[in-house]
Amino acid sequence: MSWVPFGLALAAFVGSHYLPGATGLRAVLVARFGRRAYFTGYGLLSLVLLGWLVVAAGAAPYVELWPPAPWQRWVPNVAMPVAFVLAACGAGIAQPFTLGGRGPASGTAGFAAVTRHPLLLALALWSGAHLVPNGDLAHAIVFGGFLAMSFVAIRAFDARAMRALGPAAATAAFRASPMLSVAPLADSGWRRHALPRLAPRALVGLALWAAAFHLHAAVIGVSPAP
Repeated sequence: MSWVPFGLALAAFVGSHYLPGATGLRAVLVARFGRRAYFTGYGLLSLVLLGWLVVAAGAAPYVELWPPAPWQRWVPNVAMPVAFVLAACGAGIAQPFTLGGRGPASGTAGFAAVTRHPLLLALALWSGAHLVPNGDLAHAIVFGGFLAMSFVAIRAFDARAMRALGPAAATAAFRASPMLSVAPLADSGWRRHALPRLAPRALVGLALWAAAFHLHAAVIGVSPAP
């Protein structure tokens, strides 16, 4: 076994996120193909590279950092349905200062009232939950890196909002769109306005989780069952 395939996969994934912006390639492609086409293609490429990275981590030399235990396999099985629902409900959220968000902000009306960073929290749940049962060096690099990246991105987006809106307006926006709150679920007005749109999205998220669960062994090579 060699670290070379894992190193190549890691370099390809990191490079795909750094080089387009650093070299100006992203601006050129957006101008040529349009923003939607670029980010659709980029998202698909990122998923392919992520799959390669996870598979390469499984094939890397095993260096144990903490021992496996049966309870650890339950963590991703509990967390992943929540992560998929967060991602499905939060895609295109009316909150411009977050991953996958768009303006204008509407923190009190839609899913932004539950969380202003749904995709980043979904990423944190995915990476943190998978880190627990994968206590070897290669997987710790992958999942620990994504976990750290998600929280760094949250801080960066909040700082961008603070600069763009000013301290007073940003603080008010953060109150309307918290990091995470279940309080809107108890608000009949919010439920009446938001649930007709969010309920189908949540069902799509659960369907995608079920598909990912059943395809996990075939695609990744490891069964997710506890």
